[in-house]
Amino acid sequence: MKLVRYGRPGKEKPGLIDEFGRLRSLAGIVDDITAAALSRQALKKLSKIDPASLPLVRGQPRFGVPLAGIGKFIAIGLNYADHAEEAGMAIPPEPIVFSKAISCLSGPDDPIRLPPGSKKTDWEVELGVVIGTRAQYVDEAQALDYVAGYCVVNDVSERAWQMQSSQWDKGKGADTFGPVGPWLVTTDEILDVQDLDMYLEVNGKRMQTGSTATMIFGVAHLVSYLSRYMTLEPGDIIATGTPPGVGMGRTPPRYLKSGDTVRLGIPGLGEQQQVVQATPMPAKGKRA
Repeated sequence: MKLVRYGRPGKEKPGLIDEFGRLRSLAGIVDDITAAALSRQALKKLSKIDPASLPLVRGQPRFGVPLAGIGKFIAIGLNYADHAEEAGMAIPPEPIVFSKAISCLSGPDDPIRLPPGSKKTDWEVELGVVIGTRAQYVDEAQALDYVAGYCVVNDVSERAWQMQSSQWDKGKGADTFGPVGPWLVTTDEILDVQDLDMYLEVNGKRMQTGSTATMIFGVAHLVSYLSRYMTLEPGDIIATGTPPGVGMGRTPPRYLKSGDTVRLGIPGLGEQQQVVQATPMPAKGKRA
């Protein structure tokens, strides 16, 4: 299933995408796409519904983050060997873990807003892993059983702030720096999560081309690894790292500016498109 949330920010409604790519309403079936909707029992119940029996949603409504009530937004750094090389950093011996602020979450086609004072805002297409079952100290061989589905994530990053200390969170958590979606695709639709192509373009020029096949640490390893250090709850999202082609790694470096358009996706998981906008500096003496 391809689960979605659509409508104005803060007023999103639950839906799904049928086999013909049409948006269908899940109103009256579930209140929202939340962690409760990701349990094995809930997903099994949803899978028995004939999409043709659901009302079509007319027009082209905005898609929001396809999951409400996300508890943790965890990310993995330098998880592709060729990306580590372009960053001039050694291949890590174990996963590099950081967090993105929940407040950075935004819809897949919402604008990326450059924070006041930012100078080196960068892009990163990533596979997002959505936890469906509480995971604590899970074995790698069973780790994928705890996953409800997958999605596209753009791990937008302000490099100047990211590199100011050994902790990356400051450069990763600005408002709009976490576009997720358009869909949450359940695991039954993905034959091999370690064989997914990825791409990202800026103003129509291909910047990133990669595959989850070249991850240093695969999805099962990451779920198992993280569950040793924190309990993964239903609705948590793990952004699993990016392939090469980020702006920081280009010669000369290329960063986002107001007016740029970013398009990215993973076949089977959908596509995002964001327009980059400047955020004006608040006037002196006024609150932002």
